[in-house]
Amino acid sequence: MRTLKEVACGETVTVKKLTGDGPVKRRIMDMGITKGVEIYVRKVAPLGDPIEVTVRGYELSLRKGDAEMVEVE
Repeated sequence: MRTLKEVACGETVTVKKLTGDGPVKRRIMDMGITKGVEIYVRKVAPLGDPIEVTVRGYELSLRKGDAEMVEVE
């Protein structure tokens, strides 16, 4: 199992599953991160927080804690 937090800069991955519950999971889904969608990791801040990604043609910044809830392949 690999999470979005572990993905290297410049890599493209596909979302396999969202973990977490309630409002946090809902917020991640509202950002367009759903099962089967491709995510391109643009930039990772020096300390790893936040992670900049491109999803469905737009750019997002995710906290490490949120990125950990996204399982990818």
